[in-house]
Amino acid sequence: MRRLLAICAVDEPGGAEIGLHRLLRRLDWQITLTTPGGIDGTVALPVGGLERGSGARAVLSFPTVRRLARGADVVYLNGGVPARLLPALRGHRTVLHVHDMVTRVPPHWRAADVVLADSRAVADRLGALHSHVVGCPVEFDPPLVDPPWSPGDGPVVGFVGRIEPRKGPLTLVEAAPLIRAQRPGARVVLVGDDPYGSDPAHFAAVRRSSDVEHFGWLANAAGLMRHLDVLVVPSVEEPFGTVAAEAMAAGTPVVASAVGGLIDVVDDHVTGRLVPAGNAASLADAVLNVLDHREQMGEAARERASRWSADAYAEHVGAILERLASRGETRPRGDGGGAVS
Repeated sequence: MRRLLAICAVDEPGGAEIGLHRLLRRLDWQITLTTPGGIDGTVALPVGGLERGSGARAVLSFPTVRRLARGADVVYLNGGVPARLLPALRGHRTVLHVHDMVTRVPPHWRAADVVLADSRAVADRLGALHSHVVGCPVEFDPPLVDPPWSPGDGPVVGFVGRIEPRKGPLTLVEAAPLIRAQRPGARVVLVGDDPYGSDPAHFAAVRRSSDVEHFGWLANAAGLMRHLDVLVVPSVEEPFGTVAAEAMAAGTPVVASAVGGLIDVVDDHVTGRLVPAGNAASLADAVLNVLDHREQMGEAARERASRWSADAYAEHVGAILERLASRGETRPRGDGGGAVS
């Protein structure tokens, strides 16, 4: 059986960590997963605490990673922080999975044998560092959860995610009275929190509106999507948009900003709408349009989301890992990297 060492910088349930969890559960490999504290449901090797923004040396020391990598067919680095361990992994087959819209490519990333990118937008940022665009894995039919809001007759327009400026929730807050003016029975709900307390003023501004109902974070937010008539993803920047794909898998159409990976996920006028980021009026108009075509767009959304099913994702990434593991030698360091022949 093939052996994989997977290194993850954080164990908070962000999109990159959830995606890694879904992948590892489906790979027929012997897996060692290192995280600061373990990911629920996956056997992990705890490696101590990690403060946000600290380096990979807080995840694993170079001697430790070399020891753990002995006998591994592939070492999988989940994100830019673990990528700092690449100098310690010379002679090992390595995969770097990039989840962010980077503004520069660190030179040591070129040491990776294979680079994975969440979307074409992420791949474009990587430039000459050739990468495989793999998307993000989506669970179809997750366990349903009861909505935190009381039942009602009107349509429910929702935001699910971190309450931080990059995710754009204030744009939906500004659009809410415009939506409700045209659809008096409509409800606008925000499900999420600011887990890092990064911008208290922004968080307070989001919660101040009387046109929006705010609820805290739900552990299984994917199971909430069926209770929404429209999901809004008003992000300023988004490498992929897992929450949008999860909503589509549940048959819920999406109104999203035309940025980053969301352009790949949402088929404009078919599975939802794409609008300029930060434009509340355009967002409101798009939500009203989608509500008028909710059933048709919802069916198209579920069909489109099948391309990102967790099973299909694991098969795709698993094939890349297998090809890399089958190579006799690692790629000579210093070239452009990323490809598997």
